[in-house]
Amino acid sequence: MEKFKVEDVFNKFSNVRALVVGDAMVDSYLWGTVDRISSEAPIPIVTVGRQENRIGGAANVSLNLQSLGATPVLVSMVGTDPKGDIFMQLLQKSGMTDIGILRSDSRQTTVKTRIMSGRQQVVRVDEETTELILAHEEQLVFDRIESLMEQQKFDLILFVDYDKGLITKTLIESISKLARSKGILIAVDPKKRNFNNYSHVDLFKPNFKEFKEGLGFSIDKADFQSILEAAEKFKQEKKLDVIFITLSELGVIISNGATQSHFPAEIRDIADVSGAGDTVIAVASLCLAARMPTRFMAQLSNLAGGLVCEKSGVVPIDCERLKMEACKIEMS
Repeated sequence: MEKFKVEDVFNKFSNVRALVVGDAMVDSYLWGTVDRISSEAPIPIVTVGRQENRIGGAANVSLNLQSLGATPVLVSMVGTDPKGDIFMQLLQKSGMTDIGILRSDSRQTTVKTRIMSGRQQVVRVDEETTELILAHEEQLVFDRIESLMEQQKFDLILFVDYDKGLITKTLIESISKLARSKGILIAVDPKKRNFNNYSHVDLFKPNFKEFKEGLGFSIDKADFQSILEAAEKFKQEKKLDVIFITLSELGVIISNGATQSHFPAEIRDIADVSGAGDTVIAVASLCLAARMPTRFMAQLSNLAGGLVCEKSGVVPIDCERLKMEACKIEMS
């Protein structure tokens, strides 16, 4: 098996320009301590010590791409509400461009508030709109993407679907057609609503829950052979080049038609699994754009997903740490 120099691979990542299309949000955190139970109900009382906002969803995928050296342009829609203002400020602070961000009077900015005690998540509160965007907003999104593709050269387009309504069947079809006409690679991180609306894409990366719900049948997560068979059938039906299924603690499964493999999870001190999927799709997409073999894609993505789980909250991958860890294991 051909061996790859990790430094050379990351150098290839730095040449990638990626257009990220998907649901952006604000990840809000209330950090505190629990030292008593409420007298009003059998629930813990969290005494909050600090509050923090971070960009999440498709914006976190973009942040991961940037952390790995690539140049992302995020296309999304947030509300004209105060939380939308917070998102725009966070995006600017991250150093990413806001040229692809549209704002809507009819939509609420998605906010996920996680209340934390130490490294433990006590509860999560979601404020969101999940209805599909309006027809004229759909056209605005496509027009912005078309304009960006005319102005800049992209190597990759990445659909990051959180089921909040930005990605519609019509947009999937029109954007994919445009990307294919320009020879741009297409990667997808799907959710249930649009699961079956993607075809002829280069990389399709559901997690196990999304895969099971998308196919509409029950299958055991440890039954790797059945998963591989179902994955290969779906891949052929939808004409996908690579299907990559994450199985959380059981690792990942990947198939490109010629070869199928299961890779066990990297053993890590797990603090928080939130955001791991964002990191995995970012790394896998860059491996796709860098023309790396699927085996290497699975190994590096698997490793990166494990590393971010060591951190509390949704955080992007530490590029230097990933390089260092990748050099320790046999990457091929």
